[in-house]
Amino acid sequence: MFWGCEHHHHHGHHHHAGPRGPRGPFGRGRPGFGGGPPGWWGDWFGAPPLRADRGGVRYLVLDALAERARHGYEVIQAIEQRSGDAYRPSPGVIYPTLQMLEELGHARVTEAEGRKVYEITDAGREDLKANRDYVDAFYERFAESSWESFAEDISDVMKRVGSLMKMLRHAMRRGRLTPAVLARTVKVLDKAAAEIEELLGEDDDRRGGRRP
Repeated sequence: MFWGCEHHHHHGHHHHAGPRGPRGPFGRGRPGFGGGPPGWWGDWFGAPPLRADRGGVRYLVLDALAERARHGYEVIQAIEQRSGDAYRPSPGVIYPTLQMLEELGHARVTEAEGRKVYEITDAGREDLKANRDYVDAFYERFAESSWESFAEDISDVMKRVGSLMKMLRHAMRRGRLTPAVLARTVKVLDKAAAEIEELLGEDDDRRGGRRP
């Protein structure tokens, strides 16, 4: 049951996570959205997936090279820009991937304006074509649910929860939370929580393709 439960979910590492401060009523971290999700935000709600799996990075790199030849830093920038600044692969991931693609014959090194750049080969284009679905699906996650819009939507929910708590505190100070009112309030909250849980369950079913 949602109400009164403790939530201790961990969703892995979050890119650009904000500073983690002392633990407060909603977990660690400070409220706010600047710079990424604070600790309590990630603990309660998680965050949009912000990392490519290890094997998938090569296809993001090939996709960046398919547009034009780039040096390593430009590949990082291209991926970051296409993800809406939500995912920035590290040099420690990109440069070994470029070297691997060169060894596979999927990219080759050339010079442009005195700088070493990588360009995609025909074999690389075939590899990218065969895995285009991965690349499109990866970036669609950011297009459909950018962190900014996600934060705004959840912020609306939290504002309503905060308003409810404020209303209950106000009623308690004025002596209006009688045993009878409390009992009815609990029933209303339980009903609302059950409906929300049902919505969340339906969402899981849709993602998993388990709709009847």
